Amino acid sequence: MKPEGVVRRFVAWVHGVTTGDARRRAILAPLGPMLFFAVVGGLVAAGLWLDRRLGLPGLLPSPWCYLAAAPLVGLGVFLTGRSIVAFFRSSGTPSPLHPPPVLLETGLYAHLRNPMLLGEILIGFALGLSLRSFSITLIFTPVFALLLVLEIKLVEEPELERRLGEPYKAYRARVPMFIPRWRGRR
Repeated sequence: MKPEGVVRRFVAWVHGVTTGDARRRAILAPLGPMLFFAVVGGLVAAGLWLDRRLGLPGLLPSPWCYLAAAPLVGLGVFLTGRSIVAFFRSSGTPSPLHPPPVLLETGLYAHLRNPMLLGEILIGFALGLSLRSFSITLIFTPVFALLLVLEIKLVEEPELERRLGEPYKAYRARVPMFIPRWRGRR
């Protein structure tokens, strides 16, 4: 089977879970976060291993590494936390297998389609800085961000379009993925 067919079948499976039996959705919902944390843990371990293996120097000396990481952690936790709260208030969870049943278009989601993932990427950079890891900061966090974007583009967006239809298409056309548009007052 071609990769496009595999992705299409996976999107159909995710759609079946998100629109199907609530019990099945509740049972499968933890798979998303478990996979997420497994990938993050693997990338952190690989980054620290690569730094040691190649004898790479730390990025910044202490306390500068922590001072550089602090605003990234703060913004990342804010974006991620507010997103999670919005998901739960809308009767969903952060798991792609148990999303809110409605399109979120208010709060942070009025300005960004993926504030939670932006927050997680910022936390990844902050983690790399605080661990003084060249590899986590400059290799593995960008790779993680790329994997997230691929997952969004190949799985989440097609599933949202299938489940929410035209309102999601209009929202996607209007609201940027990660970087808000700054508009002046009219």
